[in-house]
Amino acid sequence: MPFTTAGVQALQRGGCVPSIQQLEQWPLGPCADLTRFEPSTDSNAGTSRDGGSNTNLFNMRSAEFSEPGLDYEPSVPVMALRVDVAAREREIPVHEHRSGQLVIALRGAVSCEVPGALWMVPPQAGVWIPGGTPHSNRGTANALIFYLFVEPGAAPLPDRCCTLRISPMLSEMIQYLAGLPPLYEAGGPTDRLAQVLLDQLCAMPTEEIFLPMPEDARLRKISTAMMRDPSDRRTQTNWASELGMSDRTLNRLCTSLTGLSFGRWRRQLQMIVALRELSGGATVQQVAYDLGYESPSAFNTMFKKAFGKPPATYINDRFRVGG
Repeated sequence: MPFTTAGVQALQRGGCVPSIQQLEQWPLGPCADLTRFEPSTDSNAGTSRDGGSNTNLFNMRSAEFSEPGLDYEPSVPVMALRVDVAAREREIPVHEHRSGQLVIALRGAVSCEVPGALWMVPPQAGVWIPGGTPHSNRGTANALIFYLFVEPGAAPLPDRCCTLRISPMLSEMIQYLAGLPPLYEAGGPTDRLAQVLLDQLCAMPTEEIFLPMPEDARLRKISTAMMRDPSDRRTQTNWASELGMSDRTLNRLCTSLTGLSFGRWRRQLQMIVALRELSGGATVQQVAYDLGYESPSAFNTMFKKAFGKPPATYINDRFRVGG
């Protein structure tokens, strides 16, 4: 084990970790499940790696403990967690934590909403969410998601949300770390792995795969409807009428709040939906017709303008890198 018995016992006296017997049964494969442990009743109790006072390892409100990924405050520089989504989509409600969080999907897709934007996590990429940023996550059915929690100041990562490409080596390191116990000694094998992981993460190129999401209730009604039902084919005129305004007013509202005309904003929303559906296993033909395109070739053209490659090539390249 990457920590001593005496160290574990000291942590237990602070009410921070499970029993030694429980820790010995911790799964060392890729399916570590933090929900098997009970959080401390004292959220301020605990012992840091250097023996001083620290917050609880999980520091979670008990009502939220059944939702992995909410309010984790690890007492180590880096901690990884695996989340398997069941047959139905799963949404984690709005929350925030002090640690920065990287959200990656190795199977299926996950979207992350932060104030003012909806970020899409395509295969072999991750959305970086700085600490203190309110956000919610939604995973497609049967998605395989990994969260990487990074302590503030542990690495020179961006101070804004962004999408980071994830190399095959970095992906394997994150998966391996998720299978290890969440506590480890400074300078030990796991700590050295974590430091190399952070070095690699900081070197990853960024991508901008997001949709401006203003708080205006009228535009949110449109985006929510389209995200939930890609086959919704209401036109700008239909939406303007439903919202009690003219086409021109709707377009002006969208431009002022997102920097995009209504048509461009809707196309960008469609591309986000398309990426989600394709990553979840839908065919190009299914997505094309669901989004209202007259033919798959017309959809291919629009997708290539947005992402630089036709949809089938883009998705296949992503998953091939992951394999």
